[in-house]
Amino acid sequence: MERESMEFDVVIVGAGPSGLSTACRLMQLAQEKQQELMVCVVEKGSEVGAHILSGAVFEPRSLNELFPDWQEKNAPLTTKVTGDDIYLLNGEDSGIKLPGFTVPKTMHNEGNYIVSMGNVCRWLAEQAEQLGVEIFPGFPAQEVIYNDDGSVGGIITGDMGLDAEGQPKDSFMPGMELRAKYTVFAEGCRGHLGKELIEKFDLAADASPQHYGIGFKEIWDIDPEKHQEGLVVHTAGWPLDKDTNGGGYLYHAENNQVFVGLIVDLNYSNPHLSPFDEFQRYKHHPKISQYLKGGKRVSYGARAMAKGGFNSLPKMTMPGALLVGCDAGTINFAKIKGNHTAMKSGMLAAEAIAEALLLEGAVAEEGKQDLTNFTEKYQNSWLYDELYSTRNFGPAMHKFGTFLGGAYNTIDQNIFGGKLPFNFKDDSLDHQQLKLASEAPVIAYPKPDNELSFDKLSSVFLSNTNHEEEQPCHLKLKDKDIPISVNLAKYDEPAQRYCPAGVYEIEQAEEGAKLIINAQNCIHCKTCDIKDPSQNITWVTPEGTGGPNYPNM
Repeated sequence: MERESMEFDVVIVGAGPSGLSTACRLMQLAQEKQQELMVCVVEKGSEVGAHILSGAVFEPRSLNELFPDWQEKNAPLTTKVTGDDIYLLNGEDSGIKLPGFTVPKTMHNEGNYIVSMGNVCRWLAEQAEQLGVEIFPGFPAQEVIYNDDGSVGGIITGDMGLDAEGQPKDSFMPGMELRAKYTVFAEGCRGHLGKELIEKFDLAADASPQHYGIGFKEIWDIDPEKHQEGLVVHTAGWPLDKDTNGGGYLYHAENNQVFVGLIVDLNYSNPHLSPFDEFQRYKHHPKISQYLKGGKRVSYGARAMAKGGFNSLPKMTMPGALLVGCDAGTINFAKIKGNHTAMKSGMLAAEAIAEALLLEGAVAEEGKQDLTNFTEKYQNSWLYDELYSTRNFGPAMHKFGTFLGGAYNTIDQNIFGGKLPFNFKDDSLDHQQLKLASEAPVIAYPKPDNELSFDKLSSVFLSNTNHEEEQPCHLKLKDKDIPISVNLAKYDEPAQRYCPAGVYEIEQAEEGAKLIINAQNCIHCKTCDIKDPSQNITWVTPEGTGGPNYPNM
């Protein structure tokens, strides 16, 4: 197929915090050198921010470096954190507030802001465009272009107007080749091209396996009398059992709104567990329901998050390309924060690329080498120090459990500053942790009351998810028989429960059980790509603009 082709100095895949920070920093450096760079950002969402979901308590360290005058530029950081409440929920009706000295200092949030990262990214996109960056929303990166020497040469955007069998419709438009001297992959957690590149270039050869969680978030309008702007609430314990790691949060944002959510680690072992239903149960706990009762749920979303930390980071460079942000896994889960670290990784990538391209007053013609200067910059940065000092946080929780692991982390962080001479590693794979369905207790979840708890379909409706129905399914099965012959037989097909959007259903028919994939419901969380016990599902990009349309998540 002949495709149109465009040439850029740098192509960036993903208009999230890391991708946009890369773009902004590149253009700042080009201006300092009084040179020109052609930089473009492709974004699969219908607009910048449409697919961004984050808690979010935001640490402004990277933003202070990128735009020291962000307040004058009206960045959407207006709600300062005014207090931290951390609870241990030891039952469905009980919980105790933990004193500050018993909590890792990484969880303290003085100087941080409660924000909508979708709106922060929209603001960053405005800054990037003012600096001369071209941003193309609604254009998913579908394939990697490889040069003859094996280096990365850019990306191909998704074809538009294919029917369910992959045949061109009357509206067919082939994707474009966007060729670049350097390509930056900033797709977010479990990016499908990042996954391909990690395998092709063996980037994770020296790393522990990546670990993941699924994070839920809802926005609620609540009674002004119950609202405490700037209050941050975190919880551990209930509704998750002792074999399931994770925790909850409730952030009091502006305009009498709260952001409420639950994170469930995807190394859980019970195939009957439903992370979505655990979240619905969570909202009934008195420490949470006291704020939500009488309020109105206005938005819902879910997204996988990479939480392996320092030990799970792959090599982030390869010939002609870099991985940044959550595509690499730069989140600091000890802080439950990944936006400032993602931004910093993008800024370091920009500095490394600028050194390669902005040479002696002229833009370099070739960009196929492996940017080892990025690795040096990373290892000499506060980003490396921060991630290294919290390297044991997740492995300790997995090794010792929530309570003993939490005690270790408190001692390590508060007394020793992350410098205890231990290096715990978790080399297990999340998708291999499921017990057989026959060996695990069935969980009876209560029906939603439609006041605090809700079903999946009404929740997906609030995410404004939409896909062109007549298109190839973007949830690819390597073997169409495995969902029934293996996953249903052994694990009661957990995709019915781990998916937060009701995409996967088992239909019983006369000829036997059948897996139904409701791809139009997909909110692009990537959980199926991660947790499927047979690793039989591959998530790829659907047509451009498909997926959720989050207004201010």
